[in-house]
Amino acid sequence: MKSVLVTGGAGFIGSNFVPYMVAKYPQYKIINLDKLTYAGNLDNLKECENAENYMFVQGDICDRALIEKLFEENDIRGVVHFAAESHVDNSISGPQAFIETNVLGTFTLLDVARKYWMDAPHQVKAGYEDCRFHHISTDEVYGALGDTGYFTEKTPYDPSSPYSSSKASSDMIARAYHRTYGMNITVSNCSNNYGPKQHPEKLIPKIVSNALSGKNIPIYGDGKNVRDWLYVLDHCKAIDLIYHNGKSGETYNVGGHNEKNNLEIVDAICSILDKERPQANGKSYKDLVVFVKDRPGHDRRYAIDATKLTTELNWKADENFASGIVKTVEWYLKNA
Repeated sequence: MKSVLVTGGAGFIGSNFVPYMVAKYPQYKIINLDKLTYAGNLDNLKECENAENYMFVQGDICDRALIEKLFEENDIRGVVHFAAESHVDNSISGPQAFIETNVLGTFTLLDVARKYWMDAPHQVKAGYEDCRFHHISTDEVYGALGDTGYFTEKTPYDPSSPYSSSKASSDMIARAYHRTYGMNITVSNCSNNYGPKQHPEKLIPKIVSNALSGKNIPIYGDGKNVRDWLYVLDHCKAIDLIYHNGKSGETYNVGGHNEKNNLEIVDAICSILDKERPQANGKSYKDLVVFVKDRPGHDRRYAIDATKLTTELNWKADENFASGIVKTVEWYLKNA
C-alpha cells in the first residue's frame, strides 16, 4: 500500500480532499497531518475516520523531527500539501504565524522529502522514481487584475498581503527544489473555493451564519470586489489529476470561470435562504447587509485562466455557481 501524506487535511479543502482520496484509492494509505488550529475540524472527516487506509496524526509541519519520523515509519511516497495559514485579515493583524507556517513549514516538508527520496541533486533513490510533492497555492500571489484579463501561469507575482506574500514565497521554494535538486514537484494556484465544511470566518459561511442568527451581514467597501469562485470538490478533482498526471516542475491554475462580486454572492445566498428558511417577520435576509470599512490592501479583482489544466489534463468543473451555491447553502442549513 502506497503511503501519501496530506497536510492540513482537517481544513476546508483538505477535509473535502481526504475522504475523496480515501474512497477513490483504496490502494493508498492516506496519512492526514494537521495541527488542529482553529481552522481544523475532525468532525469534517467522520465519513472516513474508520477507513482501513486512513490515518490521522496531529502535528505541526514545522516540526522536522515529526516529519522525518512520519516518512521513515510509513515510507511516504507522495505529499499533497494544503497546510497553511490562510485568512487575509489574520495575516494583517498577526503576520508571524503566516511566515512560520507557510514558508518554514513548506521548506521543512520539501527538505525532508528531498532527503528521503533522493541520494543527491538530480539523483533519485532506486524505487522512489514515482514519488511526487504537490504544493497547493492561491491566485492571490498574482496580485490584482483590472476590469479585464486573467491570471495565467506566466503572470508575474505581485502579492498584496502578508498571507499572499507567504504563499508566493512557498511557491518559489517548491519550484527551487525542482530546479536545484530535480525533485518531482507540481504546483497549483486556485481561485476562491466554496462548498461544504468551510470555516465560518470565510465569506459564504459567514453570510449564512449571520443571516440565520439575525445578525448584520458585513460587506467590505462597496461590495464590488470580484473573485472567481470554484466549487471545492471540483478543486479536489483537479488536484487528483495534477498529482497523478501533471508534468513535473509545472504549475497549473485552477479556476471555476465563475466571476462574482461580493454583492452578487450575498444576493444569491439571501435569495436561497428567503426560500428555504424564511424569516418569521417576512423580511428578506438582504435587509441585514451592512457595508463596513474596506480592509487594507484589498485586491479588486481576481480571475483565473485554467486553459492549461483543461487542455493538458482534460479537467472540467462539474459545478457552475448557480448549482454549487445551492448545494453549499443546503449543506450549511443541515449542518450549521
